[in-house]
Amino acid sequence: MLDLKQRVTVAFSIVFVTAGALLSHPQPQARYEIRAIHDPNGTGRFYMGREIAQVMGAGGIAWLDRPERADEEHPDLVIKAMGLHGGDVVADLGAGSGYFTFRLAPMVGKTGKVLAVDIQDEMLATLQQRAIALGITNVVEVKGSENDPNLPASGVDVVLMVDVYHELAYPFEVMTKVRESLKPGGRVVFVEYRKEDPSIPIKEVHKMSVEQLAKEMNVVGLAHVRTVESLPSQHIVIFEKKE
Repeated sequence: MLDLKQRVTVAFSIVFVTAGALLSHPQPQARYEIRAIHDPNGTGRFYMGREIAQVMGAGGIAWLDRPERADEEHPDLVIKAMGLHGGDVVADLGAGSGYFTFRLAPMVGKTGKVLAVDIQDEMLATLQQRAIALGITNVVEVKGSENDPNLPASGVDVVLMVDVYHELAYPFEVMTKVRESLKPGGRVVFVEYRKEDPSIPIKEVHKMSVEQLAKEMNVVGLAHVRTVESLPSQHIVIFEKKE
């Protein structure tokens, strides 16, 4: 039997070791900081110094499909920068109403596949209805969650995220899963409004700088390959899976 002094020593040792383990292996919630004072268009949750923006709901479909979007965002240039090939498996993460999904489908051909990922049932229903109406058979709707896009492990060539990343509630967890889904040499293509340019009339929490993206991708094992600045207001920022 241990005497009182020995029991106290053991108890303190357990506390010390446990605390040390928690510090060396931070819990997931420790990655995110909650601040009472924050941008009214943000969630009040911060990741690596950046406030996470509020999510656009299904009510934003009309804005996603606005006729002037092609002139404002040049989706053809985005797709060109992706470097797609017939037979590729592409994930459109945060597909929304399918603005890019149905532009990607013919680029990968009948032997390829577009995984249209969204967490909102209304968006997924819209994607399914449009695929049927257009007679497109190589689009697969995927129900994701806030921390997992539910992509196949080592099964995706390219992941596209258009004005989506800044809204992810759990960016570390999602991008870790994205990395796991990539084939060797797989790429992630972000399209985000330039935070470096204050003249772009978009709410600040809905912008991303290349520097911030690179910092956040580095911690999940994605290396910055190049940035394409061919769009009027957005970056095309491309990362590759680190081996």
